[in-house]
Amino acid sequence: MNEQVTRTHFKAARVDEMREALEDCAAAPAEAPRGLPGHFYNDPAFFEHESNTVLHRGWHCVGRVDEFAEPGDYLTLNLLGEPLIVVRDGDGIKALSNVCRHRGMPLAAGHGNAKRFVCRYHAWTYGTDGALLRAPRMKNQGFDPKNCRLATFPCVQRFGFVYVSLSQDAPDIDVELAGLKDVIDRYEPEEYHIVHSASEIWQCNWKALVENFMEGYHLSVVHPQTLHGYTPTGLSRKGPNGAGFTSYFANYPDNIPPRGEGAPGLDAEARHRSTLFAAFPCQVVSVAASLLVSLSIRPLTATSIEVRWTMSAYPGSLDGDTIDQRIALWESVNLEDREKLEAMQTALGSVHATGGPLAEDDYEGTVRDFLIWLARQDAEAHGTA
Repeated sequence: MNEQVTRTHFKAARVDEMREALEDCAAAPAEAPRGLPGHFYNDPAFFEHESNTVLHRGWHCVGRVDEFAEPGDYLTLNLLGEPLIVVRDGDGIKALSNVCRHRGMPLAAGHGNAKRFVCRYHAWTYGTDGALLRAPRMKNQGFDPKNCRLATFPCVQRFGFVYVSLSQDAPDIDVELAGLKDVIDRYEPEEYHIVHSASEIWQCNWKALVENFMEGYHLSVVHPQTLHGYTPTGLSRKGPNGAGFTSYFANYPDNIPPRGEGAPGLDAEARHRSTLFAAFPCQVVSVAASLLVSLSIRPLTATSIEVRWTMSAYPGSLDGDTIDQRIALWESVNLEDREKLEAMQTALGSVHATGGPLAEDDYEGTVRDFLIWLARQDAEAHGTA
């Protein structure tokens, strides 16, 4: 057996071993939950496995619907190595391959508005529906423009967000998110309008940020000046979960005023808290009466991610100065989380990073939901569920 085959067998055996450990962790009793060992957050072979299974099949938030308000509005991104153009066409918002069918050149970059996409290499031209419109000087007898459309990916809209999957056999998103409507619909999430977006590279594993955002256990420790006054750890309460989501409520102290009126149908309880949810695998969101913040996590390597975050405001709730203050606040919050996660990432390779016990349901029950989802998706990808 040559060295390459040996390495391949070793990698496969290690992934199988980690899959079994994930299953065992997810099966831990509710009264004694525990987290994953550190190598789940830095092992390249396991990250490759995740990329080919749960991440490839999953629904990824790529933006807000109002970012694609006009025909031709587009945004480009790289999702697990796949270049995409998300664009509003006459038939709705589509996810197109950002790869020319001639020689593989990217067709667009950044974001903007375009009536068509022209390849800067040989001027092949595509419509916003992906159809090839023009291919100069192509006299190849085997050339058929109808066979040179841009590939498309599943693309849907829910709660004012745009979701894309790389798999043509993606799970039913309405099954995955069943029950989430009951958690957030009173806020009228479709009505919020985007006021800010930014992208950053964080040196941590994608799961680490999902888990961090979705637990209130760290709020008072990591965010003593930015969040503790409004959302102290002690007032965190576990919310509902479903097949592909989890949630918790970050309640405000009684002496803190609500943060805006928001939707007419909001009751006093909903106005007096922030509702946080994760749409697995890679979106985490905080929605309050006047403000909705969404982080879309794009895994790059086992130890790095791109984080695109957007802030949206409920119409008429916030003036310009207040929006600027909220942007500055969230920039500080994200920096505080980033610093902690990047520091933790450097220690997860230790033999002593064996995975510790999780806190009670109100504080880290959402992390347990996430691990159960991971194990179930892994089993379904291998036909063992």
